[in-house]
Amino acid sequence: MSSLEQNSFFRQRRAVLAGLAGALILPRMAAAFDVPDEPRLAKHDYAKVRHHFRTKLLQKGPAPDKYEPLNAPADADKIFYRSGYGELELAAWVSKYKRERAAKPAVLFLHGGNAMGIGHWQLMKPYMDAGYVVMMPSLRGENGQMGNFSGFYDEVDDVLAATERLAHLPGVDPERLFIAGHSIGGTLTMLTAMTTHKFRAAAPISGNPNAFRFFSRYPQDIRFDDSNEHEFEVRSALCYAQSFKCPVRVVHGTEEPHFNDRADLLARRARAAGIHIETETVAGNHTSALPAEIEQSIRFFHGVAA
Repeated sequence: MSSLEQNSFFRQRRAVLAGLAGALILPRMAAAFDVPDEPRLAKHDYAKVRHHFRTKLLQKGPAPDKYEPLNAPADADKIFYRSGYGELELAAWVSKYKRERAAKPAVLFLHGGNAMGIGHWQLMKPYMDAGYVVMMPSLRGENGQMGNFSGFYDEVDDVLAATERLAHLPGVDPERLFIAGHSIGGTLTMLTAMTTHKFRAAAPISGNPNAFRFFSRYPQDIRFDDSNEHEFEVRSALCYAQSFKCPVRVVHGTEEPHFNDRADLLARRARAAGIHIETETVAGNHTSALPAEIEQSIRFFHGVAA
């Protein structure tokens, strides 16, 4: 085996959060940083904060999950979009659809884990059956692609770039874009919905709104300067709960009790600013609840768009 093949082999083995629908939460070593009981509520708009803040990465490299080739599923096309000031060309899957006289609504779905796979895409059929064009983007450093994994920060730029690509697809109605995501994708859904007015509604599923807690469980995924508390805050939807720019439904499984207090706190903070936010639970755990949670998101999107 050549040195190049060895590097590729070991890079693919670096995974912890892969599977049918993304990440199952696994115990990790204790964190070396302080985890506040309740992260502060920042008074600044998240989009404006992102405009000025640049994350400081102490480690640069690919996303930490094992991955498969990004060959498009049978019912999807593989397309590309540009992010990171245009220097990154990243792949996405888009459901096959026929252009009609009336433009179609679309869902940008953010997969769980830190790599995109066929298992994630197989969950998208209900959106397609409900009449949505579905786009699932891969993000920087995933699946052997270019870019440095940052953990919930620079990846938001990729989601925003993918949103623009989706909005300009032929036959897609740019006024009826929706965003949903599971697990890590759920966290990115929240942060993206705080950054742009492009979406009619957002449905984060089992996303963690508290980066302090997330990285206390997954400290080896920290690539940024963890001595800077603000690095955690800009990755925490709880800190910017009053920045949501569209209606939101936050949902998780009944067997995920660690999400209960965080979802409730997120909702209380958002409602104090007059934001339309709903919270709900679905019977099941981090993965078994997902099909019913997707159905919930569809009902929510239909209701918002009515």
